Amino acid sequence: MAIEIRELRKGDKKVLKDFLNVVDTVYEGEPNYIRPLDLDISDRLDKKKNPFFEHAEGTAWVAYKDGRPAGRITAQVDHEHLRVHRDDTGSFGFIDTIDDAETAGALFAEATGWLRARGMKRMRGPYSLSTNEEIGCLIEGFELPPVMMMPYHRPHQGRLIEQAGLEKVKDLYAWGYEVGNVPARAQKAHAEVLAMPEVHTRCGDPKNLLRDIRILMDVYNDAWSDNWGFVPMTEKELVKWSKDVRLILMPELTKITFIDGEPAAVSLGLPDLNQLIKDFHGKLLPGGIFKLLWRLRVRGPKRGRLVVLGIRKKWRHVRRYAGLSAFLYVEMNRAAHLLGMEGGELGWTLEDNAAINAGIRLMGGRVHKKYRVYERAL
Repeated sequence: MAIEIRELRKGDKKVLKDFLNVVDTVYEGEPNYIRPLDLDISDRLDKKKNPFFEHAEGTAWVAYKDGRPAGRITAQVDHEHLRVHRDDTGSFGFIDTIDDAETAGALFAEATGWLRARGMKRMRGPYSLSTNEEIGCLIEGFELPPVMMMPYHRPHQGRLIEQAGLEKVKDLYAWGYEVGNVPARAQKAHAEVLAMPEVHTRCGDPKNLLRDIRILMDVYNDAWSDNWGFVPMTEKELVKWSKDVRLILMPELTKITFIDGEPAAVSLGLPDLNQLIKDFHGKLLPGGIFKLLWRLRVRGPKRGRLVVLGIRKKWRHVRRYAGLSAFLYVEMNRAAHLLGMEGGELGWTLEDNAAINAGIRLMGGRVHKKYRVYERAL
């Protein structure tokens, strides 16, 4: 059966449409798949709209089998990643294919050739488009729907990636969490931090959203700077992200903790947008925006995702503040309870981040999904 690969070029509406719609074929009959909003995906691929492309280059392809869309992939070189890690590594992302090794192999051949032509010595992914967005291929937890900003794949996808010559480099955990009773040890840590006169915690301020997002990301960038694969957001990416989440941001789920007036620890939770749009089939307009607002503001979200939790490095190993992580988990649990939320997902976290993983287990979290990042030499 003939395989044809078409590159997504500027202004090519037909290939863009096929890039967006191929998921209907790949995930046909899969009840747990939730199609992302087309508007979001197309904006992220648009080099004029996405500030990621101010420090990166990339392209996308659609595979056609017997004339019908059968898969998609992107390839990108992030020069900010190369500046930080100096590893000659490019990435691939948005990998979604039918269960067909020929289709997947043809797409990986295109991505591999494109990255080689730009001097890359290694390919890693899936990153769609970077580690600050969706990352990894789902390898466990297929029976659960994806939460916002997390990918979903059929069981065959990881197998096809491996058949294309890629091997595991790292696994990521997503943790299920139900709002409710807080373990006694966490309650004790929360009470101890709460009693410290130099420690002050407040919620996010919607009137000063960009200021608070800057604080969040400044602490996050410091806390996560030594993490595997980490690349900090640029100022323009931060501004875009704050605009993207403005509609769904809930101040109660944004916590900033200060020590002697200095931002020291942060946590950010968001309502699970996927649960609010799962019947939209990728289309926000014309009527979806009104449904979304009603579900968000009137009915209220029942589940969410803890996106960020970090402690500035200067405070992380100070014994007096050892309970800061548990303190933030308890704060988020209480806020979610008051909002009428039932639970959600925490993460992702790295499989070998023992301290963070132990803290989540302390709060009652359980690993309910695993994602795998692959790589190969070029």
